[in-house]
Amino acid sequence: MGLTAYAALWFLPAVIPIAIFVAWNDMRSMKIPNIASGALLLSYAILGIFALPFDLYLWHWTHFIVVLAVGILFWMSGVIGGGDVKFMAAASPMLSVADLRDIMLIYASCLIAALITHRAVKHSPLRSFAPDWISWEKSKFPKGLALSGTLLCYLLVVAIFR
Repeated sequence: MGLTAYAALWFLPAVIPIAIFVAWNDMRSMKIPNIASGALLLSYAILGIFALPFDLYLWHWTHFIVVLAVGILFWMSGVIGGGDVKFMAAASPMLSVADLRDIMLIYASCLIAALITHRAVKHSPLRSFAPDWISWEKSKFPKGLALSGTLLCYLLVVAIFR
């Protein structure tokens, strides 16, 4: 069994502003601040106690360790940025391994949607609303937009459909 709607509803109030901040900041400066990842992890540390049974709460901390370790290997090979790794690791305790297939589908959808939207706005008059964003000039894509969208969509889907 995956994450419950009860748990998702506990996490959503903290995740929504953090996810918006991460997406915005990553598009603006191509960086995900440590404070955002720290706030997300702190949110799990506090809210997870109320949202999950205690044994499951403790077990989900292993997600953080595994994702951080694997993420560091990807970062060292230059595949992904350090801020992305820290955000993924901080978000991982809020996800259920039982939902991994669904999470990957949501991530793929969010990644495609974020990439198309970002590139479309980059080459449209809407760019003038934020002309100084670094992501407009870089060839790299700000994955914080897709990662934060994935976390938000996952929690919303769980909260609504379970």
